[in-house]
Amino acid sequence: MKKIKERIYLAGLIIIGNEILSGRTEDKNIAYIANSLSKSGIRLNEVRVIADIEEEIILAINNFRDRFDYVFTTGGIGPTHDDITTQSIAKAFGVENVLNQDAYKILLDYYGDRKKINESRMRMAYAPEGSELIYNNISKAPGFKKENVFILAGVPKIMRSMFDAILPTLKKGRILNSIEINAKVPEGVIAPELTKIQEKYHEIEIGSYPYYENDSAGTILVLRSINKEALKNGEIEVLNLIKRFT
Repeated sequence: MKKIKERIYLAGLIIIGNEILSGRTEDKNIAYIANSLSKSGIRLNEVRVIADIEEEIILAINNFRDRFDYVFTTGGIGPTHDDITTQSIAKAFGVENVLNQDAYKILLDYYGDRKKINESRMRMAYAPEGSELIYNNISKAPGFKKENVFILAGVPKIMRSMFDAILPTLKKGRILNSIEINAKVPEGVIAPELTKIQEKYHEIEIGSYPYYENDSAGTILVLRSINKEALKNGEIEVLNLIKRFT
């Protein structure tokens, strides 16, 4: 019987927020999302940072949701006037941005009194029509899932709460194994031979990251592959290469 090749699942991340682009706020979500997905057999293939502009959000969402199995957005779902992610994504899908009764109930339970839910807070209970909730154990205001798009908060602690809630529900593929090697030689010295190794092992991705430390140059090499045997063979060749120059 012919063995069925296990599918590779791909993801894209859209970071939404003027504060990221201005440099005022440093993004701390990319690494967490990328590492978590990688360990689960899902590859984060693209990250895009965009401003709080409705047209840009719509364009990015429609581009990503057609290209990736999973799309994650962070930022722009709070109570202030510039939090326009939810309404923009509704327009991207061609649906209304409606009051989600389950989300409203969560806010009501949290604040304890309808009078405490002002117009700004009420915005956090709106979602694209037909969305599913993504629960949040920190501030309670939920994120939302619309088809393959997951709308998450931008605040790292809250984003992680939401992301950890949805990760077990995602379909996953083969895990991408990784090996890191610290080659204490300049990148330019090993680059020609490293290229030959990469060309020989098509199943391996070889990343080369130079550094300069204590007045000497070195290179961190990262080998990744779903094929453990090929990865091991590639590692041996890379280590032998490094020995020639140390």
